Amino acid sequence: MATRGKIYHCINSQQFDRPLIEKLCRLADQIRKIADTKEGMDFLESTLHHKRAMLYFVQPSTRTFLSFYSACQILGIKCAEVRDPKTSSEVKGESEEDTVRIFSSYFDLIIMRHFKANFTVTIAEMLDGTDRPVPVINAGSGKDQHPTQALLDIYTLKRSFKDRGGIDGKRIAFVGDLWRGRTVRSLAQLLTKYQGIKQYFVAPTEFQISADLQAYLNEAGVSYELTDDLKRIIPLVDAIYMTRLQSEWDEVDGTCCQLDLDKYSIGRRQLALLKPDAIIMHPLPRKTELAREIDADPRAIYWKQVRNGMWIRAALIAMIFQQESAILSYT
Repeated sequence: MATRGKIYHCINSQQFDRPLIEKLCRLADQIRKIADTKEGMDFLESTLHHKRAMLYFVQPSTRTFLSFYSACQILGIKCAEVRDPKTSSEVKGESEEDTVRIFSSYFDLIIMRHFKANFTVTIAEMLDGTDRPVPVINAGSGKDQHPTQALLDIYTLKRSFKDRGGIDGKRIAFVGDLWRGRTVRSLAQLLTKYQGIKQYFVAPTEFQISADLQAYLNEAGVSYELTDDLKRIIPLVDAIYMTRLQSEWDEVDGTCCQLDLDKYSIGRRQLALLKPDAIIMHPLPRKTELAREIDADPRAIYWKQVRNGMWIRAALIAMIFQQESAILSYT
């Protein structure tokens, strides 16, 4: 997937090494700088105006869908979408694999969000064996992976800590529904590429990170702590990554999980415990775990996080189509 600083499919966060992450972040910075002018936007839109992308989103999405759609527009890519399989031939019994292979006949890039874990792996391997392989981007798969969310989170951390020595050595807390949080899994894995990181996972036992993620962190030699005491952790960390209760999985899992939202929420009282230069992140959407009264606090950067996603996804797509040299050399 990722070799020698290049990328074709984007399937999981583990495939990104640190040099590739750094290259993507530099490219994202350059794209957003170029986009400040009309001449720059005209240039960006000319880079991939000959390409077409299919956004196959059969799981609900607002931010990720629009972020990818906007990223494609920045680069001049023409987009089509399927957001409800009931509008496709799947209602006639066509397999999902055949549906996606049909897309590859018309489009040069497939961006997928699917409720099945590892489905993007299946599709990427299938297309690689055809006479028309096209790159596949995982825009969220089950409770398993959300690699581009992890990339935008890393990009947000990098920009937030650029005057504080970067991401290395920082303490980062994940809070809430961590068991079913694919954004947490992907970012926790990506953070293993950095030195001296301490990760805190703040949740009740039934919502803690899975055993396989703990094994991954152990193998990577990462320092981490499992706890249910948010109040104790807040003053210790440089970044808090809040998550919502993902109740949409209750019906899928046949469970009905409850979380004490007051204990795993941030409002003005909790904000008073946070270091002046720390930040609060959230992949969104939120429920009640983040009080709207803290939105105006400069440490609440989740709205910047959303916009960062558009730039890093544009950078990823540009790199997949090997446009980084042209973009980085633009003056």
